[in-house]
Formats: sequence, structure tokens, C-alpha cells
Amino acid sequence: MDFELVLKTLMAEFSRLEIRCAVIGGFALGVLGAPRQTLDLDFLVHRDDLPKLDRSLTALGYSRVFQSENVSQYRHSEVAWGSVDFVHAFRKISLAMLDRAKDYPAFGGKQSLRTVQPEDIIGLKVQAMSNDPERRAQEQIDIEKLMGRFGNRLDWDRIQEFYDVFGIEEEAKKLRERFDHAE
Repeated sequence: MDFELVLKTLMAEFSRLEIRCAVIGGFALGVLGAPRQTLDLDFLVHRDDLPKLDRSLTALGYSRVFQSENVSQYRHSEVAWGSVDFVHAFRKISLAMLDRAKDYPAFGGKQSLRTVQPEDIIGLKVQAMSNDPERRAQEQIDIEKLMGRFGNRLDWDRIQEFYDVFGIEEEAKKLRERFDHAE
């Protein structure tokens, strides 16, 4: 996948159509300074913008291969355009994540990408590992990378809320003890 080409194209199109979205997932980790290998792009998108999103992606040659209440997945027949997944923001917590998202530099400052905050990436990863225990090891690595990078600049109360939702509040407390002093 040619991430630079795809993101430049998609972000311009999303801006033109006023599609409310932000980068999440593995690519967001890199934008936030905690890179890891990823094969696709993931976005959080406002549910009300899904019809515009679908028309836009279809016009760019993508095909929707899956859609549920919570997610949409698109694939392109050309490898350079890859696959793009969307988490639908419609609950209070995900809409707040979208509202808090901000622009970060990417590709050596050549592009700006609207990305959710580190705490919100952590929250999404807590949800992912709680929903699919097989993902726990990778999600935990990603969480600890972000915590190590942002340390005491994180909103630890917000992080605690995410862990509380999934009944693993003690894990958040232990992680805070380890990383709240990191710079």
C-alpha cells in the first residue's frame, strides 16, 4: 500500500466533502511517534457521513466488502491503494474522540493528518483486546509504546475510564504507576 498517496488522496477528498474522520490504528501510532508495521489504514468516521464516504470511496475505485452497525471495510483491486477500515462514531464516547482529534504532521511534515489523541488510541486498543483476547499481546505492546512516549502528559483519568468500562481497572492503575513519570 502506498500510504502517502492514499492518505493524500483520501484526506483531500474527505476535506472537500466535509467528512468528519480521524486516523486511528497502527498508522496513528506512527503519526504519534510510536511506529509499528501496518498493512492497512483505519479511521474513525462520523456515522452521519457514511453515505458521502461510500460514494467517495466507490468513485476512487474501492469496493465495500463488509459493513455492520460499527464498522465498514473497503478494498481496492490495485495493491497501491490497499484496504481501508472505518469505525463508525455514533456513541457518546466515540463522538468525543472525534471531537478531540487534532492535526499532526506526517511524512516528514509534508502532510497533516487528523488523528485521535493518544489516550483515545489507548481506549480503542483496550476495547480491541477485551473483545478479542487473541489480540491482547499486540494491543498491550502498542498501549505501552504510547504510554512510554507520552507518560505524564497523558490524561490518566480518561485512560482509567476506558479500563473501567471493560472491568480491568487494576491494569490501568499498574500501568499508571509504571508510565506516569515517563517523558
